[in-house]
Amino acid sequence: MSMKNQTRVTEFFLLGFRNLQNFNIVFFILFLIIFLFTVLGNFLIIILVSINVQLQSPMYYFLCHLSFSDLVVSTTIVPNMLGVTLLGGNIMNYLGCVTQMYFFSASTITECYLLAVMSYDRYLAICNPLRYSSIMDFKRQIILSVWPWLAGFTFNLIGVFPIFSLYFCDDNIIDHFFCDLSPLLKLSCSDTSLIGLLFLVCSLPFFIFPCSFVIVTYVYIFLTIYKIPSTTGKQKAFSTCSSHLIVVGTFYGTLIAKYMIPSKGNSLLINKTVSLLHTVFTPLFNPIIYSFRNQDIKMTLKKASGLIFFSS
Repeated sequence: MSMKNQTRVTEFFLLGFRNLQNFNIVFFILFLIIFLFTVLGNFLIIILVSINVQLQSPMYYFLCHLSFSDLVVSTTIVPNMLGVTLLGGNIMNYLGCVTQMYFFSASTITECYLLAVMSYDRYLAICNPLRYSSIMDFKRQIILSVWPWLAGFTFNLIGVFPIFSLYFCDDNIIDHFFCDLSPLLKLSCSDTSLIGLLFLVCSLPFFIFPCSFVIVTYVYIFLTIYKIPSTTGKQKAFSTCSSHLIVVGTFYGTLIAKYMIPSKGNSLLINKTVSLLHTVFTPLFNPIIYSFRNQDIKMTLKKASGLIFFSS
């Protein structure tokens, strides 16, 4: 059949979780609670850092940007996913699908670079403490925080624009709970090999380089901590980067699993599960990890809670 005789697809149907039809309401409530706590937790981090002078340091400044990036990921994916979960599927038009994919990809790239910036900050603080204040001045903080957002939301257009040239016909069913690149390319009647190659090439500067940078900086950090003579000094140095290390492991672990597991056959369920961890649970884990493992944030939270309690 020639392409001109085929029906052009202008909207897609997201299947979501097909095996959860009998538990739609339960999972809708669960995902809604997680979303609300995610928004509350990340906003709380931003507010606490903004109002407390003791938390206005480079580490917490970058943490605010990480929280905002998590908010972008969560608000891009979860609200529509709630509709997909409750209704057992949902329709999304072509522009909305590409827009969702753009913001998700942009925020993911941004977070990759933010985590690399935060590892560089911990590297300077632990490996070069005497020059830390002079190197990580306010101007450098601004540059290092703006660059990840520019990389995510500007360079990401290189991969998004070619998608508008794709032709979709006949099949419009996406077996996922959001518009991800891989299932979208599978629906296209056009040749997608060039776009697939483009995204593969772009993954080098956007994913592999930041990930490699994080690994290298933490090798130097661990070597420096190992050379500290006292056990107390080692514990104190490690505590300043332990929260970030857990967040890095969670973020890159789910991201690697998501794009290394093939999305065919029975692995579709695994792919959805890993995507769920990456888009729904990771933005919730980050503020929890920093809140429970960081003494400064815990003390600030206790003081703020006490002020609210006594003022009421």
